[in-house]
Amino acid sequence: MRTRAAILFFVLFVAARSGTAIDIETPKNQPIEITSTGETRYENGVAIARDNVAIHCGDADIYADSARYDSQRHEVSAEGHVRIYREDKLYIAEHGTYNLDTKEIHADTLRSSSEPYFVNAEKLVNFSDGHSIVENGDFTTDDSSNPDFHFHAHKVRIYENDRVVFQNVTFYVGKVPIFWWPYLYQSLNDAFSFSISPAYLSSWGPSLLSAVTFPITEKIKGTVRLDYRVRRGAAIGFESEMNYGKDDSSYLRLKTYFIDDQNPELNQTSVPRGAIGSARYRVTVEDRTNFTSDIYGIVDITKLSDAYVMQDFYQSEFRINPVPDNVVAVTKTDPIYTLTAIARFQANGFFQQTERLPEVVLDVARTPIFGGPIFYQGETGIADLHRNFASGSGFEDYESWRIDTFHQLLYPNTYFGWLSIVPRAGFRATYYNETRDLGKTLFVPSTNPLIPDFLVPDNTPLQLDSDKTRTVFNAGVEASFKISRAWEEAQNSALGLDGLRHVIQPFTNFSW
Repeated sequence: MRTRAAILFFVLFVAARSGTAIDIETPKNQPIEITSTGETRYENGVAIARDNVAIHCGDADIYADSARYDSQRHEVSAEGHVRIYREDKLYIAEHGTYNLDTKEIHADTLRSSSEPYFVNAEKLVNFSDGHSIVENGDFTTDDSSNPDFHFHAHKVRIYENDRVVFQNVTFYVGKVPIFWWPYLYQSLNDAFSFSISPAYLSSWGPSLLSAVTFPITEKIKGTVRLDYRVRRGAAIGFESEMNYGKDDSSYLRLKTYFIDDQNPELNQTSVPRGAIGSARYRVTVEDRTNFTSDIYGIVDITKLSDAYVMQDFYQSEFRINPVPDNVVAVTKTDPIYTLTAIARFQANGFFQQTERLPEVVLDVARTPIFGGPIFYQGETGIADLHRNFASGSGFEDYESWRIDTFHQLLYPNTYFGWLSIVPRAGFRATYYNETRDLGKTLFVPSTNPLIPDFLVPDNTPLQLDSDKTRTVFNAGVEASFKISRAWEEAQNSALGLDGLRHVIQPFTNFSW
């Protein structure tokens, strides 16, 4: 039987600093979740887990055969088949460490990728200020396990969005050294730049990717992409980015890409595909406009030629977001409430989507009632929902208006001067003006053994019922307290230490 152990705790580590110390932002009150299929224990401030370990904290996800988490140093040490996911980057190593405060990564025998580039290295150190050091690294754009060409550098310094410095570099074709440079410098400043990248992916064949970045105005830059893939053909794209508004806090981004695919039926996955035309494209518009200090709007629209164009030509984006969203929203923020109006629509008919045309939601934060000890928290929304299935799926679309309201009262208090207890009670009601009638439809279980029988499929033909209201009551209690210890004698002028304090805050939540 698979056992799952989880540790959730809050750790706060405070060190007084001298004037020369670096001010590091730490993930205060951020939960650390550790799960494994084997043993998980907590000893002397160190969490130890074995067998299929998964650690989640903020934007970092770490997987390994075994791992240790030091709650005082906020550092994870992982061993065996280590994979570290952070933002859109993946690091693979046999063993490594990751600091949750500074975001520093130390790894040996490492592999990493940022499409279309692939890296193998004996050692990587990723520092909190954004720069990295790679020792004995191999760099290539060939995705083969034995690349036809690569660069080998004894040491590389990477300064994000600034420059890359290579030392003692050799270019290899196969295993044959072709050329040697004692020093190479590559600027990453995109004010005006030109790059040509040879690449080889099994689904592309030998390829040449080029990009020219240039300023259009002081605040607008553009990039023209000209690519050629032997198995796919020629492609062209244009990307632009503009910052505007007060303090340039608003932005607009445009991405376009067009390819006359000479081999659109090429599929190297196990998932069958339908017919795909040769004219393939993606057009993406992203915008965030800060109208005032408390009102902002977002636009996120992506139009695709088919369901697989991102998978074939934008693997990094596809890995993170395989089904791009299409949404326009305006939000009003306040310390007490947040009011949001959303319009979500189906721009790509080959993806299923629940459209919201529109949805308006008022979210009230936990607020004392007339300044008293009882707090109120609630959320109320109204939405015009349209359930749109993918074209050719055989299912019938349907729609319904929904009104949802949630209200909850809380009574936070502190007992014995240290124990925080927050009981709560609430009520939710949801109204639909039209629902599905499942009683008149026979559902045939799926023949796929990976699909559970208890999942209710979409009924065909569609049978509709009258309006319906659903209500639910909820109650619960939260409890937490803090344990701390100070080491005033911990002094180190070199590290900027003038005393240490360690705080642990256990937390529990019971719901009914």
